[in-house]
Amino acid sequence: MAKVYAFVADGMEEVECLAVCDVLIRAGVDVKLVSVMGRKEIIGSHGFKITADTVFEEITDDADVLFLPGGMPGTLNLTNHEGLAKMLTAHAADGRRLAAICAAPSVLGGLGLAKGHKVTCFPGWEAKMDGAEVTGAAVETDRLISTGRGMGCSIDLGLELVKILVDEETSEDLKKKIQYDK
Repeated sequence: MAKVYAFVADGMEEVECLAVCDVLIRAGVDVKLVSVMGRKEIIGSHGFKITADTVFEEITDDADVLFLPGGMPGTLNLTNHEGLAKMLTAHAADGRRLAAICAAPSVLGGLGLAKGHKVTCFPGWEAKMDGAEVTGAAVETDRLISTGRGMGCSIDLGLELVKILVDEETSEDLKKKIQYDK
């Protein structure tokens, strides 16, 4: 079974995180919410309180995918976490998948991990994608990086990750089950 760590922080965009994670869980993927705030309870950008499964300090990188939801100031909290930066860099160096949505692809861009890749991000964040080709697509997967443009693309990113981690048939079946006609 594939495993995904979704890194959560105060000020994250709640729907971007939970919609992607929900789709993955429906496909049988093991998803863990990992707080980078030093405590399990975080407060999203719209005031929702969310309890993470664990905190960053309690994990090792045994996940297939490291996922970063966007939102502000959540993206800045992810950007400023030194341990996360090291984990993302090592994960990429090991040839394992990274995923991010909205403003959060800028975390990958700032670390130089998106260089030479096609990516997408929330409009206005393109300058933070140093050396990447920003396409503006709803979802973009290039080699081992999958990115989504924003909240409205959350289910699309979740389905894309299901296609990659499980299979295309499961992704298509989930579309029908959740009444996703897009």
